[in-house]
Amino acid sequence: MARYTGPSCKLCRREKQKLFLKGSKCHSERCPLESKNYAPGQHGLSRRMKFSEYGVQLREKQKVKRIYGLLESQFHSYFIRANKQKGVTGENLIQLLESRLDNVVYRLGFAPSRKAARQLVLHRHLQVNGRTVNIPSYILQPGDVIAVREKSKKLDVIHNTLRRTKDNVYEWLQVDKAALSGTFMDVPAREDVPLVANEQLIVELYSK
Repeated sequence: MARYTGPSCKLCRREKQKLFLKGSKCHSERCPLESKNYAPGQHGLSRRMKFSEYGVQLREKQKVKRIYGLLESQFHSYFIRANKQKGVTGENLIQLLESRLDNVVYRLGFAPSRKAARQLVLHRHLQVNGRTVNIPSYILQPGDVIAVREKSKKLDVIHNTLRRTKDNVYEWLQVDKAALSGTFMDVPAREDVPLVANEQLIVELYSK
């Protein structure tokens, strides 16, 4: 499966905001965006680009796509699916992305980043409703229970992340730190998702 293997911090610098791709590093002074708040490349500091309408829409799409760690074909397939659903397409898109297993594992506090959450899922450390699932893009349904496998409950990455995570931060999730499990209570409303993005720009871009 194709995936981005380049420097994660370059993506944040390109979008000129933290995308929280590197876990605890993003919250520390070691974050490159703290000292290099300009686009990467030899002309990043001197270039002052003025984006067209298309450019603004493109940057918004790239930002959201990178936050959730998706490549273009997969992200576009989510848009097509969201467009076919009832309701507002942009909100449907965000709700689909938030319902992914790797995203929920990250939101529950089992992993410091979505990339790390994806690795936990791929390595079969997580179960959904008692069944091992190793598909990061698995779409959860309300009521699904996500739990760390018994053999994986001693993993340092999980315990270290949970120690830095507050209890039940998100209304649509319920976390049981003692049992290393969580419940996907419901699909979140757009206003409850802490995502600084204008998904309507993405809809306009794909609708051209």
